[in-house]
Amino acid sequence: MAGGSSSSSSSHCLSYAGCNFLRQRLVLATLSGRPLKIRKIRAREEDPGLRDFEASFIRLIDKVTNGSRIEINQTGTTLYYQPGLLYGGSLEHDCSPSRSIGYYLESLLCLAPFMKHPLKIVLRGVTNDQVDPSVDNLKATALPLLKKFGIDGEGLEIKINRRGMPPKGGGEILFSCPVRKVLQPIQFTDPGKIKRIRGTAYSVRVSPQMANRMVESARGILNKFLPDIYIYTDHMKGVSSGKSPGFGMCLIAETINGTFLSAELASNPQGQGAAVLPEELGQNCAKLLLEEIYRGGCVDSTNQSLALLLMTLGQQDVSKVLLGPLSPYTIEFLRHLRSFFQIMFKIETKSPEEEHKGGEKVLMTTVSPNTTCYCFGLRTRSENE
Repeated sequence: MAGGSSSSSSSHCLSYAGCNFLRQRLVLATLSGRPLKIRKIRAREEDPGLRDFEASFIRLIDKVTNGSRIEINQTGTTLYYQPGLLYGGSLEHDCSPSRSIGYYLESLLCLAPFMKHPLKIVLRGVTNDQVDPSVDNLKATALPLLKKFGIDGEGLEIKINRRGMPPKGGGEILFSCPVRKVLQPIQFTDPGKIKRIRGTAYSVRVSPQMANRMVESARGILNKFLPDIYIYTDHMKGVSSGKSPGFGMCLIAETINGTFLSAELASNPQGQGAAVLPEELGQNCAKLLLEEIYRGGCVDSTNQSLALLLMTLGQQDVSKVLLGPLSPYTIEFLRHLRSFFQIMFKIETKSPEEEHKGGEKVLMTTVSPNTTCYCFGLRTRSENE
């Protein structure tokens, strides 16, 4: 798989090679209004071209926009995308069961505040898997982050109607988001101390006792550090339980300053890999949360790119955020922000000695220029035009 080098032509069409970071490129192309061409998508593999989950993602982008032009060659190895206007409205989408709903929802969280009409969308598919952030995770961490930028109100919610585990899925969620054309700049540099831990232990089409066993083992580790721990058990039955059996856990640590750090684990899909004991899963999930707390920062590693995007699209004012170590996905996202929006971040490393806690931190600072943005159907002229 090619990593993807970019080149910008005189017509402002960005060109990339390879299938990596497809979502990032399509989302940023849509927000910036710049056409995009991606070549050599798995060109050397036995099964070349776009996968079903990527094709489903492109269909979703087409649904939320109006007037987008998408061209894919016969083998699926070349994609041309000319973005339309972000339209929104009431929609439904069946996600591919090979990736979870989180794969699609992460990108919708980036696009939804900039629609012409408030977005209200029903997504169907896998709600929890081992690859992508779960719907529980995004509900608990991404929504509070959006609120910090002034994207809030009754219209902002993620509701899980049905759970669906891989491989067959069968879950359903509702995501709604109001339109916010002006974002608040943020100064979010002190995460604060952990004050409480909340979580959800879910089980579908297995014994309800599985959830209780996960809770007991997770509490066994976390109670050594903090007394205020409450983990809800969520056992869905009948139609609400989807089409495949499974169980898992999502843990959220909340600080006194409103930082949310998350960790999650799910059982192996039916018929794949060895069976996992709920006690083992609960313990491992608690250890993952402690690891995330050690990495720290004001935004957890799942939502780093969302925070940086909202800082980029904010008002012409200084925004600062303290992050833990940057994930490879975030590093590539910063490169893409430079290509699509010509925005650069000032990056300062903060050693653990300076911060007196956890791992090495990174302070990200931006002054958002008045970037050309096509999201609302209004073209804001940048200063250098």
